[in-house]
Amino acid sequence: MRRTGLSRHIIVSMSMMVLSVIVMMILSSYLLYAILVEFYPASTLEPEGWMPTSPELAWMLGVTLIGLTLAIAAAIRLAHRILSPLNSLLDSIRALADGDLGVRAAVSDDSPDEVALLAEDFNAMAARLQHMENERAMWHAAIAHELRTPMTILRGRLQGLAEGVFQPDEAQFHSLLSQVEGLSRLIEDLRVLSLADNSRLDVRRARSDVVQEVHSVMTLVDPAFRTAGFVLELETSRDEHPAYCDPTRLRQALLALLENARRYASPGRVRIAVHDTLEHVQLSIEDEGPGIDPSLQTHIFNPFMRGDSSRSRQGGGSGLGLAVVKAIVDAHGGTVRCIPGDNGGSRFVLELPRQ
Repeated sequence: MRRTGLSRHIIVSMSMMVLSVIVMMILSSYLLYAILVEFYPASTLEPEGWMPTSPELAWMLGVTLIGLTLAIAAAIRLAHRILSPLNSLLDSIRALADGDLGVRAAVSDDSPDEVALLAEDFNAMAARLQHMENERAMWHAAIAHELRTPMTILRGRLQGLAEGVFQPDEAQFHSLLSQVEGLSRLIEDLRVLSLADNSRLDVRRARSDVVQEVHSVMTLVDPAFRTAGFVLELETSRDEHPAYCDPTRLRQALLALLENARRYASPGRVRIAVHDTLEHVQLSIEDEGPGIDPSLQTHIFNPFMRGDSSRSRQGGGSGLGLAVVKAIVDAHGGTVRCIPGDNGGSRFVLELPRQ
C-alpha cells in the first residue's frame, strides 16, 4: 500500500477539518434561517442591536461543539497513525538496549513515509547487529576449535620431552616446528581477514607481471607438489601479462590456492592459466578432482567453510585460505569465483585489473 509523507498527512488532515467546519457552518446557517423564516418570521426582522438572538446563539454554540468534536477526532486519528509506529519503535529500542537483538519494530501500511523509513532503518540496523553477533560467536568458536588441535599437540609433545617420554631428536623438533608454522599461518590469515573487514588491508599496487609472479610461486612449491604426486602446468597466451596489483599479495593468494589444491585435490595435474581480457588479467587454477559440491561453490570463500569436514581436517587446513584469497582480490578491485573444471575438478578464477 502506498504511504504518504508526514507533512502531507498533517496538511491534508487539517485542511479537511477546516473545510468540513466551513461547509457545516454555511449549510447550517442556511438551514437555520430557513427554519426561522418558515416558523418564526418575527425573529428574522432587522435586529435593534448587535447582539445575536437566542436561535443564533444556539446555532453558534452547536457549530462550535460539532467543529471541536471533528477536530478532536481528526487529531486522535492523526496522532494514532504517527505515534503507533513510534511507540513500537521506542519499545523495540528499549528491548534492543536490553540485549534482545531479534526485536523488530512493527509498521502499518498507512504509516507516514518518514516514520516507516525510520522503523525500516532501525530494523535493518537490528538485523545487522544480530548478524554481527552471530558472526562473532561463530568466529570465537571456530578460532578456539582451530587453535585447540595444534596447542594440544604442542603441549603433549613438550610435556613428553620434559618427562623423558620422547627423545629430543630431529624428528621431534621438526614436528614441533610444523605445528608452530601452522599457528603462524592461522594468525596471519586472521590478521589479513581482520584488516580486510575494516577496509585497512594494505595493498601497494603497481604494474606487475603476473606470469613472472606465477613462475616464482611455482618454483617455490614444486618440490612439495611433486612429492605429493602433482604436476604443475602453466598456460599463457604470451610471455608477459601485466596487471596493476600488489605482487606480494598476489603471491600470497596464489600460494593459498595452490596449497588448497595440494591438500584437497586428487594427485594429478594442476593447470595454471593466465589470459588477458578487455579490462582484467585472468588467472585460473584447475585441478583434476574430486571437485566441490555445486551448492557450496558460492559459499566456499566464507571463513571456516569446508566442503568435506573430515577430508579437510585430515588435510590440516584452517578453512581460512580461500577467505584470504577473496579478501586480497577484493582489495585490488578484482573478482574471484569457483566453477566446475573441465576434468572433473574445480577451477578457481581470479581477475585483476590491468589498469
